[in-house]
Amino acid sequence: MRAIRPTTLCSAWLLLMACQGAQAEESVTQASWVPRELHFTYQGFTAKYSCDGLSDRIKEVLLLLGARKQDLQVSPIGCSGGYGRPTPFPGVSAKMSVLEPIGPKTPAGAAPVAVAWRNVDVSRPQSLAAAGDCELTEQIKQSILPLFTVRNVEYNSTCVPHQLTPGGTSLKADVLVPAPAPAPSAG
Repeated sequence: MRAIRPTTLCSAWLLLMACQGAQAEESVTQASWVPRELHFTYQGFTAKYSCDGLSDRIKEVLLLLGARKQDLQVSPIGCSGGYGRPTPFPGVSAKMSVLEPIGPKTPAGAAPVAVAWRNVDVSRPQSLAAAGDCELTEQIKQSILPLFTVRNVEYNSTCVPHQLTPGGTSLKADVLVPAPAPAPSAG
């Protein structure tokens, strides 16, 4: 049986520690909450939304992308169909706070927040409703995603107006979220 040299073990251990340190630096940074506003009108041919349905879906997406729940306000706008009825061009207005990395543009006195990257899938699970979300998902990518700090955006679409396309659209991205609190140390 061959013995492993102590220098080989030491080198492997140092390499492992260096990799873990690099991952930690990349996964946790400092950010601060900044206010954002959204005025969004859905314009699509395939799916029709009621104002309350669109408002609920956009609120779900904003929370998924990292909007702070405590001060998120989403209100329907441009509603002409009444509660639960499809509206030709439903819209939402939203006020929220999102995480932005601390940098030269950060306001003085902004409280730093430890953050981490989390991969999210904005697409709904495969269903008939998801098949009609094609145009909405495209508009989320164009109009809502830029309000957040994101990276590694993956968008695929085989969207055809007036046709349901099951599995035809996906939108995934890494978003900044508050880092979990460190576990208390025993000692």
